[in-house]
Amino acid sequence: MDNYRVTWVRARDSRPMVSAVSYDQPSAEHRKADLEAEGATDIKIVKVQPGE
Repeated sequence: MDNYRVTWVRARDSRPMVSAVSYDQPSAEHRKADLEAEGATDIKIVKVQPGE
């Protein structure tokens, strides 16, 4: 299984953020949609190695 992290810029204070957990592809896409709804910007799904 491939693992992914989500990075984004928080809308309220422009702080860059990185997910604390790894996701599978569908879950990462779902998280991205949630962040878009919250107004986050520069959202990226990044492939990572297991345990990273």
